[in-house]
Amino acid sequence: MARYLRRSASIGSSNPVFNFLLKTAYVEESRAFLYRGSIFSSHRISSNHFSVCSTDQSESKFVPRNLDVNAGRGDEGFRKWHNGGGTFHKSACIDATALIEIGAVVHPKAVISANAQIGSGAIIGPAVTVGQSTKIGYNVALSNCTIGDSCVIHNGVCIGQDGFGFFLDEHGDMVKKPQLLKVLIGHHVEIGANSCIDRGSWRDTTIGDHTKIDNLVQIAHNAVIGKCCILCGQVGIAGSVIMGDNVTLGGRVAIRDHVSIASKVRLAATSCVTKDIKESGDYGGFPAVPIREWRRQVAINRRTQK
Repeated sequence: MARYLRRSASIGSSNPVFNFLLKTAYVEESRAFLYRGSIFSSHRISSNHFSVCSTDQSESKFVPRNLDVNAGRGDEGFRKWHNGGGTFHKSACIDATALIEIGAVVHPKAVISANAQIGSGAIIGPAVTVGQSTKIGYNVALSNCTIGDSCVIHNGVCIGQDGFGFFLDEHGDMVKKPQLLKVLIGHHVEIGANSCIDRGSWRDTTIGDHTKIDNLVQIAHNAVIGKCCILCGQVGIAGSVIMGDNVTLGGRVAIRDHVSIASKVRLAATSCVTKDIKESGDYGGFPAVPIREWRRQVAINRRTQK
């Protein structure tokens, strides 16, 4: 049909219907050519420079074989982990029994020990160590830290980020203090959802063995928390605090910076520690005092209000 029209066109015609048919024939013939051998074909191309990558039978994507798709993206060296489908860097040291769920990322030189579990969306930063049988929840971010054995890190926890440290220089400008050290988490520690533990600036932030931390707890840089401590929800611990062993902090307890607390101290909910506590016992109030004195003050205040 197209050849006939081309021969007829060479003679010339002023008929508009004839010209329309001629254009239609050219379009149809061009489409047939494209679908036979061009990149719009749904079949694999025989050229050595392309390959087909398709996730849908109705649509194919063509990627040049000689093009590094990871170039410039900073993800060179990452692989898919066999147990769970997560992503890991080839320089990471991961035990074969570890589970890394899809969506989790293990960065260079990280260490994942036997039977550890890394939940979807978790980020294990460079050189982070996760101990044996430790469970890391969804969307956890670990950096500049070491996690001990048999720990439980619940969803959304952030460990090892910079502490909050600034000072004014001679020009009156706000300057950030270097935050270069780590967080050291002991064995059998449990950390509740959305809690944050800052890395150290002049000493490592440390959490002792068997300590249990509730949700929404903030532990600032350089803090040292002893063994078998209990920190209830919304506790806030400022920088450079030292706590002994077996300390219990009720909900929303606040501890100012550079304060020391002896072992076997219990603080009532909403208390605020403004100075060192050197003896074991129960404390409460703002500022925190021995519990008997606090209760006496509360009783006096009630009588006064009446």
